[in-house]
Amino acid sequence: MAEVVAIKHAPEGPVTTSFQDGILRITLSKPPANALSLAVMAALESEFGRARDDRDVRVIVLAASGKVFCAGHDLKEMTAHRADADRGRAFFEQTMAACAHLMQTIVRHPKPVIAEVDGLATAAGCQLVASCDLAIASGEAAFCTPGVNIGLFCSTPMVALSRNVSRKQAMEMLLTGETIDAPTAREFGLVNRVVPREYLAQVVNKYAQTIASKSPLTLKIGKEAFYEQAEMGLTEAYEYASRVMVENMMARDAEEGIGAFIEKRHPEWKGE
Repeated sequence: MAEVVAIKHAPEGPVTTSFQDGILRITLSKPPANALSLAVMAALESEFGRARDDRDVRVIVLAASGKVFCAGHDLKEMTAHRADADRGRAFFEQTMAACAHLMQTIVRHPKPVIAEVDGLATAAGCQLVASCDLAIASGEAAFCTPGVNIGLFCSTPMVALSRNVSRKQAMEMLLTGETIDAPTAREFGLVNRVVPREYLAQVVNKYAQTIASKSPLTLKIGKEAFYEQAEMGLTEAYEYASRVMVENMMARDAEEGIGAFIEKRHPEWKGE
């Protein structure tokens, strides 16, 4: 068995990480809510930033401890700032900017990110799941954007949600605030698979291992191109994707991969 290299934050830290065989596991570790306070978002940004520059990291798994994957923003933290001179406006702006930056960090990260969801993902927690490239859920997972219930429409979660599910399904979640179960989330397209809780980590790890076996350069090129073309018109998207394909063909890894396929051998990726 390969040696496990684990990096643990101090017990009071909001996230913990472990690393093995090219897979970095980042775990939200502030149960019961695992709320996205400023400290938690800063810790996540830090870990994703480190992973960006670490050539050994091929895939990132985002998980959580406890019964709640992520309850969204820390409403107690936000409410406390209503006592500020500006009734909290500056803090609210800081919080929303930090959240938007975190979600874009995940989408624009050169490494694939898989959400491992075993519990409730609500509001910005649902946004976090939707921002990941893949999402695997246990049968006990659930999802909602319930801001409408407390007079605060889930406008920022809406950005990620509406880019994953159809408009009618997104609006159903946003307007009703009701919770959907894991099978419904899969039907909506919010998650890739639903598996029994006891097999969740195993299935996620299998996905991660499969992806980690690919060329890291190819994954980086492909992930960036996927999100770029998704925002374009059809003609522009094909022109852009064609340029990407040409540049990808010029890479050493593409040359090696095609050669290995023709010669019926395993490729040896160099990441260049």
